[in-house]
Amino acid sequence: MAEAPPLAGGKAGCVISVSHSRVASEASGSPPEGPWSASGVVVSQSPGVVLCHGSVFSRFLLASELRDWSKCGVLLADSFSTDLEIQVLRPSECSSKTRLSRLEGDWRANVPALRFNPLSCGLEAQSGLECHKAELLMMVPCQPFQAAFSRVFGASEQWHFENEVGEECSPLADELCLLHWFALLRIQDCDFHGAGSVSCMPATFLRKGDPLFACGSPFGSFCPDIFMNTLSKGIVSNVAGEGNALILTDARCLPGTEGGGIFAVSGVGPQLVGIIVAPLCWKSNEWVGLTLVCAVEPILDSIKRVLLEHHWLLKTWLHPLQLVAKSQKITVAKDGPLQKMLAAVVLVECGLNWGSGVMVSPRVVLTCRHVVSSTPSVCVRLQPNPEQILVAKGKVVFATQDSSPYDVALVELDESLSTFVEPVLASTFYKGIVASNTRDNSIGATYPHLNFSIPITVLQPALLQYSRSRDLCGFQELDRVADRVQVVWRLQRGPGEAPLSKL
Repeated sequence: MAEAPPLAGGKAGCVISVSHSRVASEASGSPPEGPWSASGVVVSQSPGVVLCHGSVFSRFLLASELRDWSKCGVLLADSFSTDLEIQVLRPSECSSKTRLSRLEGDWRANVPALRFNPLSCGLEAQSGLECHKAELLMMVPCQPFQAAFSRVFGASEQWHFENEVGEECSPLADELCLLHWFALLRIQDCDFHGAGSVSCMPATFLRKGDPLFACGSPFGSFCPDIFMNTLSKGIVSNVAGEGNALILTDARCLPGTEGGGIFAVSGVGPQLVGIIVAPLCWKSNEWVGLTLVCAVEPILDSIKRVLLEHHWLLKTWLHPLQLVAKSQKITVAKDGPLQKMLAAVVLVECGLNWGSGVMVSPRVVLTCRHVVSSTPSVCVRLQPNPEQILVAKGKVVFATQDSSPYDVALVELDESLSTFVEPVLASTFYKGIVASNTRDNSIGATYPHLNFSIPITVLQPALLQYSRSRDLCGFQELDRVADRVQVVWRLQRGPGEAPLSKL
């Protein structure tokens, strides 16, 4: 029997809706609660198995489980309300075939690909979606993710994660306890015989800068004909933990996409590499625009451990243990120039302050004045490759005055670094350095996606002069810039100037 092809990313996404049974609510005389919804991934179609985040089930835990549930190794169905009602909404097979038949050119290729599902047409909405009942099989914690999260996101640093806008967190729904829990569901009476499973790859293959696609449904079950399986593209911003269990990406994800899939791009199609944990990351009440992701492999390892301990689950619905088709030796699409750029960017630590810098020569780092203002001695950390981290000491040889609009400093290391890869100045590779985010002081809001940057063309003459003769005269000129430059950096207009646009 031929092996079934992997599911395309857009077809694997679904919406999970959870509520108390309407019959039970009517019997108790209380109005039905919910539903609460989020995204999920259909990891197997025969049998129908869904993987999603566990936060949507937290409010249905039995009172007897509330005290010690976070310390459990697994929560089975009997730990939750008996009147739990779960529905899985996903694109129908027939509508997917109809839409695929209309695609032209490369979209007809047999290689699985991530695609938008054009469900916003009102005529297709009813026939384009399938709603199935599902049962909760288990909720499992992912300990490698939790260990990495606890180390990276300390409580003292005021990180905050939330799943729904404006939702107040109860003691049960404590965000830090819920982040590393994931749920496994079985779709009832809906096995798609002959259909494939999601192809999965370990996150150990990922490197910073690798392209990623997020597939989730913003706002959960709200307007699924419009928002179902929306795609967002980004990169691997960073990874942490054993086997890269924790992934950060700049792919834009909205509330309701938690539980959705993160897919890496490879030559054989999309590979499921992670599950969205928190679509919104905040630090000190400011949105930083990153999405928190848990690698899928340690989640599946936790599920398999439970299956081995509870053999009755295997007999009833899942045998053998392979939930997904794991792809080995997958090559993720790489961007050569991007990898070189990452090797040139360093972490600059100066007392309690820290920031970024760029290596412009084996001994010289360009950074910002405000990063190194506390002390002349600095520590520089760089990562020339994923397996190597170097630490070097240095001193500040120049910093612009506080009155200068150019927030620039120059650090010279005590020793030259032989692993240095020189960036190409004033080209498409190196445009400049980021000096600050945009902040509205009237409301106290910071906008991390709108930055003030100093063009490298302004700094290039001074850098070349210093590299040739160690002469700082070029940098000292940055303290004597024209009034016009001061006005521009302060977002001011000159006297008598009329605005050219109201935008």
